[in-house]
Amino acid sequence: MTMQNAPAGTSPAPSTSTPVIPPVPAPPSWPWRRGALLLAGAAQLITISALTSADPLAVTWWSLLLAIAPAPLAAVAAYAPAPVNRLVAVAGVLLLIAGIIGGIGHTGLFFVPALVVLAVGAVKLWGEQS
Repeated sequence: MTMQNAPAGTSPAPSTSTPVIPPVPAPPSWPWRRGALLLAGAAQLITISALTSADPLAVTWWSLLLAIAPAPLAAVAAYAPAPVNRLVAVAGVLLLIAGIIGGIGHTGLFFVPALVVLAVGAVKLWGEQS
């Protein structure tokens, strides 16, 4: 294809703008950590709803733990830099285990999918950092 103003046999000058840098691929643990954030947030909303419903749960250590901590810890595990997110991912797994054990008969079971996904993400995260 020729341009009307350019003589035949010449090509347009190459662009001198910034070079195109290919995007950096996400680490293998990223989808797992992001999934843990979504699942922990959903289960946390269920727990908060159960605490404020017409027939509320008893306000115990496990109900407050599961109503406050899982989603913020999963968010830090998903978005914090490498040294911090590994420690927070492990802390999140331990927190979810303690909360699920305490609330096994109530809303604790809603956190099992978040626990599994966060545990897989933490294992993958430790593997990619070493």
